[in-house]
Amino acid sequence: MVEVVNHVTGSSSSVPSSSAAAPINFDAGSPLYIHPSDSAGSVLVPVPFDGAGFRSWKRSVLRSLSVKNKLGFINGECMKPSPQSPDYRQWERCDAMVTSWILNSLSKEIADSVEYVFDSLELWRELQDRYDQTNGAKLYQIQKEINDLNQGILDITSYYTRMKKLWEELTTLSAKSICSCTCTCGAKQTMHKAEQDRRLI
Repeated sequence: MVEVVNHVTGSSSSVPSSSAAAPINFDAGSPLYIHPSDSAGSVLVPVPFDGAGFRSWKRSVLRSLSVKNKLGFINGECMKPSPQSPDYRQWERCDAMVTSWILNSLSKEIADSVEYVFDSLELWRELQDRYDQTNGAKLYQIQKEINDLNQGILDITSYYTRMKKLWEELTTLSAKSICSCTCTCGAKQTMHKAEQDRRLI
């Protein structure tokens, strides 16, 4: 019960405490929880995305958001509640925080071009639509880099790291064109083995 005082008559009355606004406490496992150390000025990755290497930047951002339990805001799992929901204001705070983190992890030119998105989900989709497109020119470029790569003055570790990164990027780019049907004739396994063998050449 909450005591309410009438300042005109001086009388007081009691009303159920449910009618008073009470703060909602979110446990640390909730995506709506904001850690005291989190701030809108934080960045998710050490190097801002400047238009090149989107997939490696994307993986780093996803990893950081996963640690902060905020992936749901950009993959659609943590949807915006109705304005009548008691979680509405907290969802808006968290979404604004995630949006700020992503914008802070972009170069100024790219951040300026997406500054007016409505929420973090729209921002993430905009970035993916713009930079996460697989095309023949990109595939050709990476394949050419692999073919042209030689050890030169690189030590064996640096050479291997560079080669592995190119192969992983090529595999990721090719993933969208790989058939997802269930194979019963063994052709898919044969093609996969041939691809693995080609990497060793």
